[in-house]
Amino acid sequence: MPQQITLYATDFSPYSHSVDIALLEAGAKYTRYEIDLMNKPSWFVAQVNPIAQVPAMTYGGPDVPPEQPSPDSIKLRESQLLLQFVADLFPEARLIPEDPVLRAKVRFFMDIVRTKFVPAWYGHFRGGKPAEPFIGALEELQALLPPSGFVVGEWSIADIAFVTILARAEIILELDHPLSGWSDGEGEMIIDMLHGHRFARLAQYHRDLVERPSFKSTFDNVNHR
Repeated sequence: MPQQITLYATDFSPYSHSVDIALLEAGAKYTRYEIDLMNKPSWFVAQVNPIAQVPAMTYGGPDVPPEQPSPDSIKLRESQLLLQFVADLFPEARLIPEDPVLRAKVRFFMDIVRTKFVPAWYGHFRGGKPAEPFIGALEELQALLPPSGFVVGEWSIADIAFVTILARAEIILELDHPLSGWSDGEGEMIIDMLHGHRFARLAQYHRDLVERPSFKSTFDNVNHR
């Protein structure tokens, strides 16, 4: 049986959200502790995650208050590692396929999200860089999708790793704020492109993603704008 799990997270983090979804899908019993990123507790940095980021997790050891993490528990961090850890810890949840080829496809998709999509999105949204790398990353991810269903047909951690960022990106684009040097109407232009023929498969995939009960029950559009 899995041992104690404490997730240190914040509501505004898509990466925290993804681990929440994985634990919910797994039916895991866990304690969630909200970390104030503007005022991180000193004990969190000293005893849980020295780089002071969320999500982070303690696993095993005695069942203690989250504010008093045990030195006997294992400390884990980085959302994609945590997703794979949850999938391995709860194999009955089938969050990653048993077939080694499909497992490789899951990990490859997650790697594209991490190394190409996320940097391109933040570069555009926060840095005012051109949208082309962001659009190109979406095209690359779309090309990896099967004709229907999720990344490997059935729901997996690959889908969990992507949906929490994609959903937030679409909300920000819909708001069309003039952030980081965006020109007027740029967000609306990109949204129209994403809803058009060029991204028809990705649009259907996105609709399937956000209809997943574990996502719907943990995501509030207003709170994540």
